[in-house]
Amino acid sequence: MRASQKAADADIHISGAEGLYAKSTIGGVVKEYSERALHHPRGSVDRIVITIEEILSEVIEAKPLAISTIECGSQKQAKDTALKLLLNMGISLKAASSAFGVLEAKTSMRGASVINAKSGKRLEPDKKRGIRASMLGIEPKTKAAITRSIEKLKGSSTTIIEALAIASKVASCPLIIAEICISDDPDYTTGYVASDRDGYIRIKNIKQKGSMAGGRVFFAKPGSDIALIKEYLEKIPVMIKSTNEQH
Repeated sequence: MRASQKAADADIHISGAEGLYAKSTIGGVVKEYSERALHHPRGSVDRIVITIEEILSEVIEAKPLAISTIECGSQKQAKDTALKLLLNMGISLKAASSAFGVLEAKTSMRGASVINAKSGKRLEPDKKRGIRASMLGIEPKTKAAITRSIEKLKGSSTTIIEALAIASKVASCPLIIAEICISDDPDYTTGYVASDRDGYIRIKNIKQKGSMAGGRVFFAKPGSDIALIKEYLEKIPVMIKSTNEQH
């Protein structure tokens, strides 16, 4: 689902969502996505596009990342925390600084920026569209188990689980080292840093409430082929699913 609002020179992105679902649940999902688009804090919409596509290729399974939360009392503390985590994950200071430049821009991208983890160079071919982590879903039993485990966390469980699903697919890409995300939702001030090694780390108060700035950045291993990253993130279907041991 993609919902937007017409502006003078372009469509403003308001809301988006997607998942992999059984055919029997599609009616309910369409209703849920429509309601979300119509009542989003980013503003009213005048166009909602819902696409339903049958998946014919093999669906890959990936594990959900472990969830943790870091409480921060200010934006500066949150940004410093995120930077420290990224450096510990092997991201250079130059690449991290480049990422914050993308995240703090006045106009947010539709997709994510992909940045070389060493040089800080942006790799995505379309700087306005970016690259979307798409074709992903979360297995119902896994979703139910995660929902129970995050009941004590402040924040929408839907927001947390959907972000976790995206972060888990991104982390499963062999060419990606880490990710940082700040939501462009003006009411949601918790961002995250994620990697396959360190999990999905939520960082409180990373932006000011009411701000519509935000976005995602994926850090690519030096020498990675951006075409292969784009193919995996946008075209390969991945279902996030826990093993019995993880439950």
